[in-house]
Amino acid sequence: MFTVYPVILCGGSGTRLWPLSRKSYPKQFVPVVGEKTLFQASAERMSGRGERMDFAKPLILTNSNFRFIVTEQLSEIGIDPGAVLIEPEGRNTGPAVLAAALHLLGQDPHAVMLVAPSDHVVPNVAAFHRAISRGMAAVQDGQLVTFGIQPTHAETAYGYLELSETPDADETAVALNRFVEKPSATRAAEMLKAGNYMWNAGIFLFRARDIVAAFKSHAASMMEPAMSSVENATSDLGFLRLEPDSWAQLDDISLDYAVMEHAQNLCVVPFGGGWSDLGGWDAVWRESTANGQGVVTSSQASEIDCENTLLRSENSGVELVGIGLKNVMAIATKDAVLVADMSRAQDVKKAVDLLKAKGAQQATVFAKDHRPWGWFESLVVGDRFQVKRIHVHPQASLSLQSHVHRSEHWVVVEGTATVTIGNEVKLVTENESVYVPLGAVHRMENAGKIPMVLIEVQTGSYVGEDDIVRYDDIYARG
Repeated sequence: MFTVYPVILCGGSGTRLWPLSRKSYPKQFVPVVGEKTLFQASAERMSGRGERMDFAKPLILTNSNFRFIVTEQLSEIGIDPGAVLIEPEGRNTGPAVLAAALHLLGQDPHAVMLVAPSDHVVPNVAAFHRAISRGMAAVQDGQLVTFGIQPTHAETAYGYLELSETPDADETAVALNRFVEKPSATRAAEMLKAGNYMWNAGIFLFRARDIVAAFKSHAASMMEPAMSSVENATSDLGFLRLEPDSWAQLDDISLDYAVMEHAQNLCVVPFGGGWSDLGGWDAVWRESTANGQGVVTSSQASEIDCENTLLRSENSGVELVGIGLKNVMAIATKDAVLVADMSRAQDVKKAVDLLKAKGAQQATVFAKDHRPWGWFESLVVGDRFQVKRIHVHPQASLSLQSHVHRSEHWVVVEGTATVTIGNEVKLVTENESVYVPLGAVHRMENAGKIPMVLIEVQTGSYVGEDDIVRYDDIYARG
């Protein structure tokens, strides 16, 4: 038996599966395929005991905005993280992996890292564990192992790995010749036919000390700021915040460019057990169960005489119907609808850029906004008012705060709220309401064991989210 330390990279811009995925809540936190989120499925895939291995508690690298979402989703599936490292800003996978390696070396000088993104689909977990086992022999010899996915079609959205030889049926490790950038359709077809090219999954296995040695050899300028950022990290509510000034000195560079394309001690473990990075709605369509005409529909979607089409409504109040469609993807949410030819899946990012240019908030944020204590959803917005639904988790609390430009009316519709207004604290139960005057210092808490839901009506000259003066916050927000 050997121990593997999972390192799960949990950032993302949320553009390729828009409008379901957005910058404020990217695809790894959404149940795109199956009932659990992609992040939860990734964490479960790298937990417990595998073939001849034990997984240590996962090390998560994420940003400050996602830190509470990460811990909440892990708690839902009963997984306790070994550590959650907060990146001060996104600097790509190179700095993230180096920071993780340095952190793990401080705990275990023999640590073996399994580095993986948080938004991939791997249906055959047993086959994935066997692939990790096959890579361990090479790792013990000081090799840096990457996992190559057996191509199923001539894909142009993935980078490729050129192997020194065609992999055998046992999928034993093969030396890597070179990394290949995303190809043209013609070149992708040629590589598929050649047989010694595999998709680059961006999943790696190596000893922490070997990847650190590789950085020293091929990206030495990154070592000092990375070490300083890790050594001077600060603990914050159980998270570990990497020191920002040193972090800002690191190159914004991928692990492939920083190290892998220069290292000589590389090998590839082939993996044919099924994989997708869900890099577009066409990939979601392929990973879903279709009817005899190749049509995939969600529970709120219906089709008439369609073919090779994805119809998906993410809102229980929106029924989506397609008639006579062929090779079309249509995705509806509460505040946005995407309709496109299936072949244009990689152009969805252009839609996000278009919406950003016109100042549409749908480009990056949802009507539902997730917070450490729960979430709120904007129901109606007017010139001088806003109506919200607020969901507060059990034992959670909003900050002690006041507003300069608005007053608020709260009506509890589920559970019981502990409400502080000035020096008065009282319980407000279902069907009861309370008024918060403009400028009053107030707080809302849920001391119960079930979620608390209320309807909030804001009135005033300005109802933006930045009209908050915080006096005390258990989540240490500014």
